[in-house]
Amino acid sequence: MKLIDPKIFARLTKNGVPKEEFESHLPQPASLTLELLRAQGLNLVLKENLYCLSSTYTSVADTLFCIVDVETNGSKPSQHQIIEIGAVKLQNGVIIDTFDSLVYATDISKQIQEITGISVQQTLKAPALAKVMHEFRLFLGDAIFVGHDAKFDYNFVSAMMERVGLEGLLNRSLCTIDLAERTIESERYGLAYLNEQLELYREATHHRALSDAMTTTKLLKRTLPLIPKSIQNAEELIAFSKEAKRLKRLKPTQEKVEEKESSTYSE
Repeated sequence: MKLIDPKIFARLTKNGVPKEEFESHLPQPASLTLELLRAQGLNLVLKENLYCLSSTYTSVADTLFCIVDVETNGSKPSQHQIIEIGAVKLQNGVIIDTFDSLVYATDISKQIQEITGISVQQTLKAPALAKVMHEFRLFLGDAIFVGHDAKFDYNFVSAMMERVGLEGLLNRSLCTIDLAERTIESERYGLAYLNEQLELYREATHHRALSDAMTTTKLLKRTLPLIPKSIQNAEELIAFSKEAKRLKRLKPTQEKVEEKESSTYSE
């Protein structure tokens, strides 16, 4: 958020900032900076002479969510890259679009190939990173970026944008792990575990991008009816996911304890 002072940005997420005051804090010319901010996915609007984020007044139901999952050939955005990206757009509980692409890569470890099922032979035939990132930037727009462990996916996508000459992401983001921890009682909150326990997506193929994005979409749809009725807009939803008290984790059932002990003894 280098283009906006953090204190000013905090006000954008609440009551807004008067037009003249906000523009005076921007690198000049302000009009170009505003275009850049919006191009980076910040849902910035001018309403009644106040700049604010559209997420401060758009209802949760009407909010456009883009649920994203990436598969990568390593854990560090500075050293590794995305090898597959999948995304689902959700609004008013309805899936309105999807995005799915492998990404050209020449280096995928045997371990990652085994986990994802993605081979170098496949990625050698895939579109270049620049092409995929430009297309995904248009697909994402200024939607709320949603992920299961959103920070990982967000940071990777943003880093890949910068690698191909685009600006990094400024989209607002929402983590479904955070949201699930505050709305669903569970022993664990990994995506595969929740999918199994809640029977979210029977056709799931874990560690494939679009499949995981679809599973996360179904998890988001499961959690939203469970949020407090006092939450009226997307910014309040984001704040709830970060600040509300987590539910107490369920203890393992006796059956699972016995199963674990049996496994330990057999070793």
